[in-house]
Amino acid sequence: MSSASGEPPDRASDLTARARIRDAAVACFGQQGFDVTVRTIAERAGVSAGLVIHHFGSKAGLRRACDDYVVGLVNEIKTESITSHDSRTILQQLSSMEEHAPLLAYLFRAILAGGETATALYERMVSDVERYLAAGEAEGTVRPSRDRAKRARWMAANATGSLLLLVTLRPPDGGTDFGRVIREWSEEYMLPALEVYTEGLLTERTMLDAYLMYVGDPPGGTS
Repeated sequence: MSSASGEPPDRASDLTARARIRDAAVACFGQQGFDVTVRTIAERAGVSAGLVIHHFGSKAGLRRACDDYVVGLVNEIKTESITSHDSRTILQQLSSMEEHAPLLAYLFRAILAGGETATALYERMVSDVERYLAAGEAEGTVRPSRDRAKRARWMAANATGSLLLLVTLRPPDGGTDFGRVIREWSEEYMLPALEVYTEGLLTERTMLDAYLMYVGDPPGGTS
């Protein structure tokens, strides 16, 4: 795309514009759903609708870029926390949770929308959970699993399901405040989740051993 003077745009400013459009799209999709128009996104980003299409090709291309950005950033945050031995890392993440409200809103809208796009996004999330748990195993902060893929799928379903329940059972009067959602999720679920993940729940192996015998995998060490 050429500037009005006929000179090519500065590459740094071009990349900045692309990021600004992407961030505006994440916010708009999260607040209003995926029927929001390209013009609305462009207005929020302070650019023309034509520049949005120039950078992303189409609204679908913009959504794919948002998917990549949101899933990648969540994976980065989760990997940092799950592999850290330093409580300061966790404290800093806890103190900045509300900054990630647009990411949470986007994921909520994406899963709620359903369809092939939502399914593909969710499968990427499951794969990323498996990936960062494997990084935790390598770092020594996560215990091995008999089935990494199933553990990852359960954890993704648990996290996503608790979010959907929290928003669905407490519908707001106006638009959903995802900063509030993050605060409420943390207040209600963070302690029990960390207790279960860190200290465990059951005091003996009876249920696990019975299940392993039931599925033809006699009790023993993890693989």
